[in-house]
Parts: sequence; structure tokens; C-alpha cells
Amino acid sequence: MSVIAELFELLWVDYTAMTPQAERVSALLQARGERLINDHIALRTFAHDSVDIEVLDRVFVDAGYEPIESYEFKDKKLVACHYEHERPEMPKVFISALLLDECSPQLRDTAHNLLKQLPAGLQADWRFPCSGRPWSLEYASYQDLLAESQYAAWLAAFGFRANHFTVAVHEMKTVSSLAQLNDVLLAEGFVLNAQGGLIKGSPEVGLEQSSTMADDVEVEFADGRFSIPSCYYEFAFRHRLADGELYQGFVADSARHLFESTAGRGEAKSS
Repeated sequence: MSVIAELFELLWVDYTAMTPQAERVSALLQARGERLINDHIALRTFAHDSVDIEVLDRVFVDAGYEPIESYEFKDKKLVACHYEHERPEMPKVFISALLLDECSPQLRDTAHNLLKQLPAGLQADWRFPCSGRPWSLEYASYQDLLAESQYAAWLAAFGFRANHFTVAVHEMKTVSSLAQLNDVLLAEGFVLNAQGGLIKGSPEVGLEQSSTMADDVEVEFADGRFSIPSCYYEFAFRHRLADGELYQGFVADSARHLFESTAGRGEAKSS
């Protein structure tokens, strides 16, 4: 198995441990006769020299991925880049980063204190993108981050791992639209992100996306175990453009709403 294939496998195993619903959705769709194809994975990081996008992307670039397009989300203080491999069957990679310089002094101080705890050599390890949380964090600090930036709170609590995997709905055989898949999931009791509508994007822009809301999972903090929102499962339907080719990019306004999929369904609770 190649390094990149092993990395994707490790990312999936870690992701499903954080996202129990992903395995339930996968089992449901496979029972319908689907062979699920992963459209892309998404990773999160801080815009800081030690862990920025260009650090997190190294193992992917070394494996033949190339940066294709950059994105900016001013309201969320984020930047991002998506990567594609010369082999079209390989999933795309979407890496975003929180612009610490645009955040409050309190958030910056917390992030810098976390980054000071990085183990030596972690970023050079090919498993860095799925290394998890490499620092100690108190639940009170998580709550303080959450008050300013849900993205920062998630990253502080979960560290470096896949924030979501994405089913390529346009490759499915038993549904012909994203709306039809959403109906299947809703009928089975899955909760979908309604921020900006159940479907983000449109055939006109080339991409439609939807997602579940994040599972709550127990996370070990320095001061106890608490249940907080983890990761979500995403669904993408790519449409053909005027030239007959499938749209391969991402729609910034849609992604902005999808970031809300890791918001809690309720208040985080102690356990």
C-alpha cells in the first residue's frame, strides 16, 4: 500500500471513530447497492508558520497532489486551498486555515499556547494530517474559543484529522439527485444542516452540497470528559458544464454554510 493510500485509510478509520453516523450512512447506502466514491476530504489548521496550509499539505503534494484554487471566507476569518491529483479517481483535498492575526488577542494567545505544545518532529511525520490533538486543553478554554469561533474551538478540541469525508452523489446509481438522497437520509432520521437551505449551491454553479450535522462525542479534556460536536458527513453532486466536463472546483458561499455543520445541536454537556 502506498503512503497516500495508507494515509487515507488512517484518516477514514479515525474519522469514523469520531463520526459514528458516517458508518451508519455508508451501511445504509451500500445496502441499497451503492459503491461509495469519496469526492474529497477536508482538513483544518491554524494560519501559523508551524502548522499552516503549506505544512499540512506536504504529504499530499509529495504524493502528486497539486494546489488548484484558493478561497477566502472573510466573515469566518478563513482561507483555504483545494488540491487535485493527476489520477482523477483520487479524492480531492480541501485544507482551510484560521487567520489568527484577524482574531482577538485572547484567541491568538490560546492558539499560540496550544502550538507551543507540539511534539518535536510531528509536522515531518507523514501521519501528521491524522495525528489528532497533540496538546492539552481545558474545557473552559474550549468554551471561550467557542464564544468567538466555532472553527477555532473544533480545531483546538480535535486537532489534526479529517473534518469530513464527502460522498460523490453524482456517481451513485440508486438516486438521481442530491435532493433525493437528502430525502432518503431524512427518512432514516439523520439530521441535515439547514443553514443556507438543505442544499448549498445549484446546477448553475456546477456543484450542489449537503451534509449531516455533527455527532456529539465524548472528548477528554484536561479537566474531565465532555460531550461536544465532532465531525459531519458531506454529500456532493457535481454537474456538467457547457463543455460537457464535470465541475471540479468548490463554491465559496456553499462552503461557508457547510462550516456550520460542526456547530452543536445543543449546548455541550459534561459527562
